[in-house]
Amino acid sequence: MVAQLYETTVATAAELIAEINDLRRRRNAIILAHNYEYGEIQEIADYVGDSLGMAQAAARTDADVIVVCGVYFMAETAAILNPQRTVLIPDANAGCSLADSITVEQLRAWKAANPGAVVVSYVNTSAAVKAESDYCCTSGNAERVINAIPADQTILFLPDMFLGSYLRQKTGRPLKIWAGECHVHAAIRPAMIEQKRAAMPDAEFLIHPECGCVSSAMDDLARGAIDSRGTYILSTEGMIAHANRSPASRFVVATEIGVLHRMRKAHPDKQFMPVDESISCRYMKLITLEKVRDSLRDLREPVTVPPEIAARARVAIDRMLAL
Repeated sequence: MVAQLYETTVATAAELIAEINDLRRRRNAIILAHNYEYGEIQEIADYVGDSLGMAQAAARTDADVIVVCGVYFMAETAAILNPQRTVLIPDANAGCSLADSITVEQLRAWKAANPGAVVVSYVNTSAAVKAESDYCCTSGNAERVINAIPADQTILFLPDMFLGSYLRQKTGRPLKIWAGECHVHAAIRPAMIEQKRAAMPDAEFLIHPECGCVSSAMDDLARGAIDSRGTYILSTEGMIAHANRSPASRFVVATEIGVLHRMRKAHPDKQFMPVDESISCRYMKLITLEKVRDSLRDLREPVTVPPEIAARARVAIDRMLAL
């Protein structure tokens, strides 16, 4: 399996990897990478996974330096969990359109309009928003978080409207949902699924609950318009686990294309195709081998969270990790 490359040559990549490995040893550093990163970034990481897995890995590490190859809120989470360690992000411009869809001022106003409501924030939020939340969740444990809240409690779910809609249908809870979206997942529309299904009727379809098509997909599944035997709505880690156990040989994956690297690496005998080649996060792809090297060499782009915000945000994060 050839790692997904960007602009480095093979020789340059090999030299950079050698430098990174040497710096990692000397710094006593750990590199955490998200599933959506370039394949060669995933290859150098000590841990690769989703937001929840990265938070769990950050919580249990004894490294002196944590390099977060992901987007900024992930580095903030690592810093909240490790106030005594150095947390770095190779490019501080690696933001998140979903996290940017709600500000802490907007959340405070929403809470004021709904006194007594329980606030559940998707992990794709700033530390300041997490500090105003009662629970954090990821797509992998969001349903468990919602079900853990007493049935008589009003729930404000933010910021992803597609995941919120999915949870409302899945749990039957009357959630109040913030109208935010991820620019990558919002681009995945029902027509893409329909076209791929018509072209590849034998493939299994793995759909992320953040996707713009997921509410339509759930409705079609309930009505029998989509064959439920070949369609699965899963978190990124759920997709990988499903591919590991499924006897199918072909899969269409409706989420960011970076996740295909792990799938193809684990199962070179199976075929994994994106629902569309354009489904790529421009923020995740800001992280390169050169930037990881520079971050370790110069301790560049440290990420810190003010203690008063970190203490409050940690309550919501710890509840997420407990579930």
